[in-house]
Amino acid sequence: MTETVVTLVINELVQLIVHESKLLRGVHQEVVDIRDELESIQCFLKDTDKGGELPDGVKTWVKQVREVAYHIEDVIDEYVLHVAQRLHQQSFIAFLHKIGRLLKKIKAHHDIATKIQDIKISVREIKERSERYGFSSSDQGTSSRATIVTWHDPRVGSLFIEEDEVVGIESTRDELVSWLVGGVSKRSVISVVGMGGIGKTTLTKKVYENESVKGHFDCRVWITVSQSYNMSKILMSMTKQIYQAKETAPGHIDMTDEITLISQLRKCLLQKRYVVVFDDVWKTEFWEIVKHALPYNDRGSRIIITTRSDLIGVCCKESLSDQVHKLQPLSQAKAWELFCRKAFQTEFQRCCPRELVRMSMDIVKKCEGLPLAIVAIGGLLSTKEKVPLEWQKLHNSLSFELECNPHLTSITNILSLSYHDLPCYLKSCFLYFGIFPEDYSISGPRLHWLWVAEGFIKDKKGKPLEDVAGEYLMELIHRNLVQVSFGEHDFEIFRKYRIHDLLREIILSKAEELNFCQVLEAGDTTSHGKSRCLSIHDVRENIFETSEYSRVRSVFLFNINEMPRSFIVKLFKKFKLLKVLDFEDAPIDYLPQEVGNLFHLKHLSLRRTKVKILPESVGRLQNLQTLNVEETAVRELPIEIFRLYKLRHILAHSNDLEIKITFYSVKGVKVHEGVGCLNNLQALSLIEANHHGVGLFEELGKLSQLRTLGISNMTAERGRALCTSIQNMVHLKILVVGSTNEDEIIDLQSISSPPQFLEHISLWGQLKKLPNWILELQNLATLILSFSSLKEGSLSCVQALPNLVTLFLNHAYDGEQLHFEEGGFQKLKKLTLRELKRLKMVEIDRGSLPVLEQLEIGPCPQMKEVPSRIHYLKSLKILNFYEMQREFVIRMLPNTGEDYWKVKKVTTIYLSYRIKGERYQIYKLGGSELLEHLQR
Repeated sequence: MTETVVTLVINELVQLIVHESKLLRGVHQEVVDIRDELESIQCFLKDTDKGGELPDGVKTWVKQVREVAYHIEDVIDEYVLHVAQRLHQQSFIAFLHKIGRLLKKIKAHHDIATKIQDIKISVREIKERSERYGFSSSDQGTSSRATIVTWHDPRVGSLFIEEDEVVGIESTRDELVSWLVGGVSKRSVISVVGMGGIGKTTLTKKVYENESVKGHFDCRVWITVSQSYNMSKILMSMTKQIYQAKETAPGHIDMTDEITLISQLRKCLLQKRYVVVFDDVWKTEFWEIVKHALPYNDRGSRIIITTRSDLIGVCCKESLSDQVHKLQPLSQAKAWELFCRKAFQTEFQRCCPRELVRMSMDIVKKCEGLPLAIVAIGGLLSTKEKVPLEWQKLHNSLSFELECNPHLTSITNILSLSYHDLPCYLKSCFLYFGIFPEDYSISGPRLHWLWVAEGFIKDKKGKPLEDVAGEYLMELIHRNLVQVSFGEHDFEIFRKYRIHDLLREIILSKAEELNFCQVLEAGDTTSHGKSRCLSIHDVRENIFETSEYSRVRSVFLFNINEMPRSFIVKLFKKFKLLKVLDFEDAPIDYLPQEVGNLFHLKHLSLRRTKVKILPESVGRLQNLQTLNVEETAVRELPIEIFRLYKLRHILAHSNDLEIKITFYSVKGVKVHEGVGCLNNLQALSLIEANHHGVGLFEELGKLSQLRTLGISNMTAERGRALCTSIQNMVHLKILVVGSTNEDEIIDLQSISSPPQFLEHISLWGQLKKLPNWILELQNLATLILSFSSLKEGSLSCVQALPNLVTLFLNHAYDGEQLHFEEGGFQKLKKLTLRELKRLKMVEIDRGSLPVLEQLEIGPCPQMKEVPSRIHYLKSLKILNFYEMQREFVIRMLPNTGEDYWKVKKVTTIYLSYRIKGERYQIYKLGGSELLEHLQR
């Protein structure tokens, strides 16, 4: 993490040295010297970041490096801000030209030359101190690795789990045993994948020790690999385990090189039916070498690999007989059973006393199905007095207990291994999840924009930073550190992400230690003010009293019900070096002119606030990359935003969920002429089209870097102009187009060469027919059609789209019958049929929609019964009916309904009824609440 901070500062210094040398007149050489010293120190930091606990002396030194790096950033940012404020009425180019003449006249609170000299001395002293105490930065960190504190592997306990601690894995255990002793004769590999603490080792050990497995194989080998392994020692251990029971091992095993050991193992195993377990594999390189020691001998041999990485599981799947098993958290019922077994081992017949149920349920929920945590916390509570007060104490101080209580440190140690294994560039991204409240889900694009604004994303030639951020996020997901949740808008492009609650506790502890982030929640009485990021979950004006808040670069507000104007005034007065200001969902109704003083600001979000007008001063935010006014009352963007040449994302659509969806529910914003000057824009949505004639479309045609375009108030005659602009947007991925009213036609037929990377299309208005070019889109994943008035049979053409995952029809189809033909929609996972007033029948051929997981229907008042062939949909997991007729629902009721046989194999069936706007009361099929509703 410290290496990341130093890297960011080095990059900032390089930018100053190369592009703004006039700013550094008189101190240029000192800045170069500081950069060189930091680059030298950086080598050592890379090594300390590789994992493990550091000695106290090294920890102190690393902290000093981090502090001086922050100080360098502060000095640079304060000085640039000071100069910019003096010249804010000048153009930025003029500002750079006049730096030299004004340098002698302009004095910051402390002279920059003096500060840089002091920093240079500090950096030199830090480097000398490291050499004096034996952890030199000049030797590429080799000596530091020898000083890493050694500690016992906390995973050893997983190999010796008692039978009463094994809950919820019985079916998986039996499945794996069956796979080991049955199946194909070809040597096969199964990878058991999941996050730390989910029970991979426990499950595999129970399978390995199964009596039928023992009797089936000629030899068994168990190898614990871990993060730092020695391949020669692993090969020697394999050889000794194979020979120890039946044969004499070859002489001088300990003196043999890797290639010879592999050859010996191959020779020995060639005629044997063997099972080998490699537990806790962290690197694909391990498998690429060790697999050569395991011959394909056609005797039914098996290999099991446990790993936290999805990518390793995929890497080990080299044939059709190989498998990857993703281990899931325990269900709520199984988690509760395991908790009661541990917490009440010798009391209450292993049942929870009534007075402890609510508190116990909260604790189990916190564990989110993680067996490691349930067993450890349950075991600790078994030693406590069984009264609510004692259990409340643990619940309220869980963060502290995880860090300090010896009964629970195994949880922290095991989960922390995944953090320590992260490469430097991912550690900041992972810690960033600590900013958000417990159980909070964040959309992918928002996360990408924030990481880019913070400077976490490394530039890759030929790729926008947002795409690189997406790769970082996917890597965290593949490491099972970040979970995918679909959230409210469950289209692929709007996926949301969260972390396990216990991982969040570890992140918060680490973030505070590193001064990365401080979370201020209700009841917090102290704040150290040294963090670079402040996440405020409760508004109290006195939180700004700490003078050191000048170091803060990012401010987030969450779960705040009211916010006095004085709070806003103090915020803008105190935080002058902000890069990120996220007011999403905050109860503010205005943005003060002082926002223009935040020269370094890169990310400004007012999403779902009550702000109506953006002040002209936003035109002074020359470093702004993202401006988000979605779901606000802002209806016009000030012309001053055209000065912001670094803008990458303008997000401005509004959709009020408090009213029922009508054609006019979604609103855009007006923009002035000249938007074409913002040639770094990646996203522009939603803007109104009917204010500047065809001139707007000529301007849009200049935005060749756009990935997202949303435009409303379209008329048919302007369709051709829009089509011409779209053809210039070769990188476009998301296209949203809406007409002026329900009767206006969207004419997009004249696109001859559509952007080939289009993944998401949303059309809001009448269509004579679907544009022909849509059928050419090989990458199209989401198609949303609203108020389209399509005729019967007009959707048959889209059934062949090869990668369509989501199809959403809302007031979009006027036919009485909808036919899903055999072989159609081969990759569709979600189908939504909303407000199709004339639809009577949905016909599903065998072989259509083979992977459909979620189907939503309604209200469709003419539909009298469940589609008769819905049982053909073997992958269907969720079925949701909206405001369907009472008779329709009664036919589907369990036991008595004549249509129940059609849906009885669907895992989850919901019936949704409108409360207000687009908010619904949801009932489960068969529940007593649904029956009560039907009887009203």
